[in-house]
This record gives sequence, structure tokens and C-alpha cells, in this order.
Amino acid sequence: EMTRLESIGGRTYLTELTTLVPSAAHINHYAAIIQKKATLRRLLTAASEITTSAFEDVEDVDKLLDSAEQTLFGVSQKYLKTNFTPLKDALSEAFERIDELHRERGKLRGITTGYRDLDGLLGGLQRSDLIVLAARPSVGKTSFALDIARQAAVRAKVPVGIFSLEMSKEQLVDRMICAEAGVDLWRMRRGQLNDSDDQGDFSRIGNALGNLSEAPIFIDDTASINVMEIRTKARRLQIEHGLGLLVIDYLQLMESRGRNSDGNRTQEVAEITRALKGIARELNIPVVALSQLSRITEQSKPAIPKLSHLRDSGSIEQDADVVIFIYRKAADKNYRTEEIPLDERYLAEIHIAKHRNGPTGVIKMFFDEARVSFRDLDKKFSGNDYALPIHNPPAQITVQSPPPPQVVMATTPIPVVMPSPSPGQIPPGNSRRTTNNEEVAEQKMSQTSN
Repeated sequence: EMTRLESIGGRTYLTELTTLVPSAAHINHYAAIIQKKATLRRLLTAASEITTSAFEDVEDVDKLLDSAEQTLFGVSQKYLKTNFTPLKDALSEAFERIDELHRERGKLRGITTGYRDLDGLLGGLQRSDLIVLAARPSVGKTSFALDIARQAAVRAKVPVGIFSLEMSKEQLVDRMICAEAGVDLWRMRRGQLNDSDDQGDFSRIGNALGNLSEAPIFIDDTASINVMEIRTKARRLQIEHGLGLLVIDYLQLMESRGRNSDGNRTQEVAEITRALKGIARELNIPVVALSQLSRITEQSKPAIPKLSHLRDSGSIEQDADVVIFIYRKAADKNYRTEEIPLDERYLAEIHIAKHRNGPTGVIKMFFDEARVSFRDLDKKFSGNDYALPIHNPPAQITVQSPPPPQVVMATTPIPVVMPSPSPGQIPPGNSRRTTNNEEVAEQKMSQTSN
């Protein structure tokens, strides 16, 4: 009779198998595959036994059904994990967790977002949470997500994985460099950087490159990727680098399993959000998924988003643990520029519309469009390691009209000297029309001749 070792190919074949394993670091993954294949073999054996019994001329069908059920149950019991936890054990773990929270009160429990008020409301990004960050186009979703990823990796050294389905890795890197260095993105792209002194743009970029080079950030800019590929790559990233935060930009560009779910996009998005929540739980990390909003958002003034405005599926609202909306009046198509007060043109509202385990609310931030970066309001003119030149209007501006100009009679027009605006004051030309010098002289001469 053939021994068990001989039935699988003998010692030589078994030795060859050990040389085919790429890395022992993936042992859990390989063990899961072996378990799955072994279960399938047991299932085939059980099915064969049931089929043989069914072809036999048996009188007691109920007994056959019971036997078949027990056979299949035996296969499932060997495959399924024991998921039940006695309440007594859970209570013991709960007490230890509560005691730890009490002893470390005030300490951030989740991964920092880099924003004081947002961390205060959310307690940081919590493990196993699916966080949906949504806004209309060109409001700042990607900038805000990159800010969170950058600050988590640079300041807290949390390994971050970024799946960018919309923008290339070069575009993402440029944005992170400008946000970290405090450099105008458009000037950098046009080659108009200032390198005049130690505080110039190149000096800041050099410091930013040093900080970012040590940040554990990993970017995948595959344009067409499905949720199963993301799961596989995220697993590998966690095994190899200890992945702590996952960012996906953005949800509506993803595919569920490489097919279109019979053309039903709503069903496909529902499958995607459930899978993303599964990734968050399986890897025990926060997953930040960016999402578009439907055009119906713009039908109200102001166009502040609501949960019902999440595009393609109500499952996004259901599956997400946290839903964050970004609203900027400067990006609201319902407002003309002159309708927006100066102190609101650089203001961003971060709406926590859903928070499964905590409060909701609205946080106001400063959005520096030139540097594609969000900051706390009290840091709107300073970065983390640098001081930004104040080129944007301050949050509070008092507009005062200057006194009317004095016109001196002369045979030739004399320039009208306008008083220089004080700091924080709008120049006269921006508040009302300045009279042309020649028009003033002609009007005065006409009055004299009359």
C-alpha cells in the first residue's frame, strides 16, 4: 500500500516545494491558501461519498439526508474559525481597555490627522474605521487627504499607502513637496522659484525633501484597479512595511471585481464600500476613501453637502464610520467672487456629518490654494517648520474709504496723489472708481470758462 508521503510525490517533491516559497514573511498568507485547498479536497471527497450513497437503492431517504448533512457539517467545522467569544472574557478585556483610557486621558487614541480641532472631535483616525471624505470637484479633497497622509507619515511615522486612481504619482509628489515646503505650486511648475537667499524657495524645498524622504509613504497610481487588487496590495504592504493608514482617491473610479455588476453602478459601489470596510477591519487600520458628490448639491445656496448627496449609492453612508464633507464658499458656483466677504475667501468648512462612535460638528480651517494645503486657522500664515510670506488677505479686514483727492488748478494736468492704504486696508481702486487726472482738469477748466 502506498504511504502518505509517497502519495504526494515523495521526499524529493516535498523538498522542492520548500524552495518555491518566496519569503517566510508571507507564511500566514500561504497557510491560508493551504487551508483553503485542503478544505476543497475534503469537500470533493464528501460530495463523492454523498453521490455514491444517492445512487444506491436506499429506503430511508431521511437517514441519507441526515448523513449527508453531517458529512458537510464536518467539513465546514474544520474550515471555519471559532468566532464566538464568551462574554466573561470580553468583559475582562473591556475593563482593561477602560482602565487604560482613564490612565491615559487626554492622549490621542487614533492616528493624528495633523489638525488640532479635527483630532479633538474624532480622537484621531481610529483603527478599523472607514472614513469617507467627500466634496464637489476642485474643492480640495485630494489636498486634504494628502495633508493627512503626509502629516501622519512625517510627524507620527505612520506607514501610509496611497492608491491614486485619478492623479499620477508625479502630481501627488509635487503637491506634497509644495505643502511641506510652503511653496507656490503654480510658480514651481512654471520654473519661477525664488533662490535668492537661505529663506528662498529652493532652501525650503530642500528641507521638505529631507522630511519627505524619511516618511513611510507608498504610492500606487494604477489608473484602473479593482477592490480585490487593492486588498491584495494592502495586505502585502502591511506584511512588508507595517501599513497603518490607507488612502484611496477616489471611490467612484474603482471597480468592484473587474466587472460592472450587470451595469448596476449603485450595486457595484455598494460592493466596493463593503469591501473597503472589510479591509479596514481585516488589517485593523483606518481607511480614508475619497468620494464625489452628486450635482444636486449645487441646487442649494449655500451648497453645503448632506449625506443624501453622496454619489452613486446610499451604502456609502451606511458602511462608513465617519463621513467628512469639505465646503468652501470660494468654490461654490452659486456665489460670484464679489459676493464673498474677504474673510471667507480662504475659509474652508470641514463638516463631520456622520461619526458612528462620537459627536458631529463643523470645523473651520484655512485653505492655502497656492500651496494646496489646509491649516488650522491659528496657523494660516505659518507652516510646521517654516514661516510663510503673508500674501493672502488676513482673516479680518476692515475696508475704509480714503478721503477724496485734492485737485490743484494748473495749465497742465497735475497727477492726483492718492494716500497709501494702511496695512490690512483695501487700495482705493478696489473699493470705488478712481477719477482720471485729465478728466478732473478738464472739468475744472470748463467750470472756470463758464
